[in-house]
Amino acid sequence: MPLPASVTGELKGLSPFFGYQRADGRTGIRNHLLILCINGLALRVSERIAASLTGALLAATSSGRGHIEPDLSLHLDQLVGLGRNPNAGAVLVVGVDAATTALVSARISSSGKPVASVSFAEQQEDMLSVLDQGIRRGAALLGQASRARRESLPGAGLVVGVECGHSDATSGLISNPVVGATVDLLVAQGATVIAGETVEWLGAEHILARRARDAAVAQQIRQAVERKESFAAASGHSLTGNNPGEENIRGGLSTIEEKSLGAVAKTGSCRIDGVLTMAEPPAARGLYLMDGPSFSPESMTGFAAAGAQLMLFTTGPGNSTASALAPTIKITARRETALRLPEQIDFDASTVSEGSETVEGAARRLLATILDVAGGTLTFGEILGEGLEVPTRVRGSL
Repeated sequence: MPLPASVTGELKGLSPFFGYQRADGRTGIRNHLLILCINGLALRVSERIAASLTGALLAATSSGRGHIEPDLSLHLDQLVGLGRNPNAGAVLVVGVDAATTALVSARISSSGKPVASVSFAEQQEDMLSVLDQGIRRGAALLGQASRARRESLPGAGLVVGVECGHSDATSGLISNPVVGATVDLLVAQGATVIAGETVEWLGAEHILARRARDAAVAQQIRQAVERKESFAAASGHSLTGNNPGEENIRGGLSTIEEKSLGAVAKTGSCRIDGVLTMAEPPAARGLYLMDGPSFSPESMTGFAAAGAQLMLFTTGPGNSTASALAPTIKITARRETALRLPEQIDFDASTVSEGSETVEGAARRLLATILDVAGGTLTFGEILGEGLEVPTRVRGSL
């Protein structure tokens, strides 16, 4: 489906924004020192290191030992992807064993950004020594990262993840279509968008497949849904029995098919260029689907590990979940929610619900908000410290 004439008539390429040019050619919209905890055994000391360094950001896993394939590759790919995210200006890797700590550090370092590490093995299992060396090495990295300066960069360098949580009827009818129209604008002007939550393609996968770049991508979309159904069936469960959740039902959604039809509206109407595995970076610009979990924190961590610098997150009654690495713009089309949660909603689309603004008009306004946030304006998730990364442990996670 082509973009409406009212939208295409204004396409002149995405406006530039002031961001950070990275050594690997990608552009960051933030410049964090990332404290990357790669083992659950190192979680507490990683928290202490991050708390001791002004402005440092923590991304951590609570697992990290005993993985076998295919979960081992998934674990490493997510951690390395988070470290390589362009919003991280430097990375301190905190681990337990020396070999894995060195492996993750080397893979992140290949992107050209400053990386240091500390492990329990290196410090003879002395947590206080890990803490001391972690603070010292992190401090040096933070000083190095602080030398970066924002510069004018093309908006087409943006990679945006789209997500929804605690959806209701207004999500599928208004806020997701507004995001979908924004996705069309972004992709048409050279940016990249990633959408996920495979379970919430169920019942709408044929609609997505019709928009696929070619027959192979269409088949990948159908197969991704079939794998989720088979995975659930093998455990004795049905996907239609636990989704939608109780908050969705309270909001007026009755079946997974109904929820899916609203959820896929976030992808707009443009061509789907490929299906990604968890944490897989897009090979080129365009719109991509990520075959991943439907739990929002895990889904967004997959996007961030794939290189997304920013998230669009729609909700009905409210949902405070945000990515730690990628500023998360919270969107609602319920006036009551926008009024009740003024410090948690970044974009009010209830003007469309009430008829005073068109979907296309709200999309253009949301696009301006994206560029504003990319240039440094904080989201409420950042202001309130709600950001969290949640790497998934099991490749077959629903």
